[in-house]
Amino acid sequence: MIRILFLLILVFLAAAGLHWLADRPGNVTVEWQGYIAETSVFRAIVLLALAATAAVLVYGLLRQIWRSPAIVGRMLRRQREQRGLDALSSGIIAVGAGDQALALRYAGQARKALPNEPLTHLLRAQAAQITGDRATARRIFEAMLGAPDTEQLGLRGLFLEAEREGDQEAARQFAERALAVNPRLGWPLEAIFDLQCRAEQWQGALDTLALAQRHHLIDKTVANRRRAVLLTAQAQMAEESAADSALDLALEAHRLAPDLVPAAAIAGRVLAARGSTPKAARVLLKTWRLSPHPELAVAYAYARPGDSPRDRLTRVRHLGRLTPNDSEALIAIAIAAIEAREYEEARKVLEPMLKDRLTQRVCTLMARIEGEQHGDAGRVREWLARAVNAARDPAWTADGMVSDHWAATSPVTGALDAFQWRVPVEAIDQPAASLAAKVEALVGLGAGPEPALERARPAARLPAATAEVATPEPGVPETAIEPIVPPAARPSPPPAPPPITEDVTPGPAAEPAKENTSRQEPGTEPRDPAPPARERNRPTDAVARSVEQKEWPRASPEPRIFVPPRAPDDPGPEASEDEFSGAGFPASGAKA
Repeated sequence: MIRILFLLILVFLAAAGLHWLADRPGNVTVEWQGYIAETSVFRAIVLLALAATAAVLVYGLLRQIWRSPAIVGRMLRRQREQRGLDALSSGIIAVGAGDQALALRYAGQARKALPNEPLTHLLRAQAAQITGDRATARRIFEAMLGAPDTEQLGLRGLFLEAEREGDQEAARQFAERALAVNPRLGWPLEAIFDLQCRAEQWQGALDTLALAQRHHLIDKTVANRRRAVLLTAQAQMAEESAADSALDLALEAHRLAPDLVPAAAIAGRVLAARGSTPKAARVLLKTWRLSPHPELAVAYAYARPGDSPRDRLTRVRHLGRLTPNDSEALIAIAIAAIEAREYEEARKVLEPMLKDRLTQRVCTLMARIEGEQHGDAGRVREWLARAVNAARDPAWTADGMVSDHWAATSPVTGALDAFQWRVPVEAIDQPAASLAAKVEALVGLGAGPEPALERARPAARLPAATAEVATPEPGVPETAIEPIVPPAARPSPPPAPPPITEDVTPGPAAEPAKENTSRQEPGTEPRDPAPPARERNRPTDAVARSVEQKEWPRASPEPRIFVPPRAPDDPGPEASEDEFSGAGFPASGAKA
């Protein structure tokens, strides 16, 4: 609209000028070389305008003729660029769709049309990758390193190729070079961090994480969680050799991630070994409220050295009051009650779990109660049989792998913070096993979150040599009893030996059994062979005693607490209420 208005104004001004000249007539005379030309002013101006227009047209025509080769070349170049862009677009679509033949064809067209375009190199490399030509892909990425604008792209491609081939050292070098080229790139930092975690280079991973935080390449919440896991891994390695360093690392990890169970457990154990019972209780209780775990219950129960089993039961009851509906709290109270020989309380605590939340640990705890309280071998076998088909208990699980202990990285992928405390998922295509085979598998797992379950074994699988378990003598400390743990793998039981008669003489130890060669008189009733001295007052049979294995504290890692030997009824050292004030820790001898 503006252009039309401007054109109308120009036409109006031209008409006005011509009208002004027409109203003012005059003559123009030109004399040159004896020639005289005379005309009017109006005609002279019109002729001059026409001559100027003709001159402009002739100049433009000559200029177009002079520049025609460049114009033709530019036109051809534009057509070639358009064909190249179309080939790039179609080739990238073909790569995304996985069409190998089409991707190769478009990559060739793009190379002919746009040989120096960075996107052409990328398309050729991706086409080579989807066709499996790794050598060509690496060669193209290496060629990209020569140009500053494609160097980062080439390093990224070479890094991915090294990752696919499993060359961790080459992948690390490419990532470090890309980080040196551009420190604000996110993928080199993430790649270096993952490689350091897989190699368990915890300090290097902490430095890389700090660099990512400095450049704002990672969220603060994620960074704090990762830092806590790395610090916990360092504390786990230093717990036995450098307790002071392990404590500092575990407390910092606990501050960053209060729900991280291993950090709280390490801090609680080290603090308890130092005698800082109230501080250990505060750390353990804070994490227990967020993530109840058997390891926390063990550390909390043994946070005060020298306590009796009843004192430990009193403290574990406090955990039950904090999380009354949690299964881990109920199981912890039941285990402490069994250790304190409060079997009725253990039954009462486990009763709500027998219907809806029956798990393998609950079944084995019930078997242990039946064996220790009543010596009922039939009930023990019944509960062990129910344990085979009961639901599994939570365990440390990462990428389908189940571990007895927490680890900072996954054993499968090497990912950080992959282990979670949850119920393992069983394979649906796993064939069903017999009762004995399942119990044997449970026993072979070794010490872990459910020691009683993993050590339980049916009587039919126990050889006679391991069926004897020493009965505690009066006055002997409870911690001095060494239970006989059956081996993880055991051959089939030997055939039953012929009946023998054992002569037992009173004394500290029974003599070896001697075969009775005397013949019985006819008509008399055969006598049963006399049982060994160690089996006369035995509370239960081999299965019941195998369930009686100590599962408190855990076998590994053991708390760094040394309990002095004493009688079972010894109440332990006295402690005032003020010692545990503010920590939620009952005093010694306190009752719930």
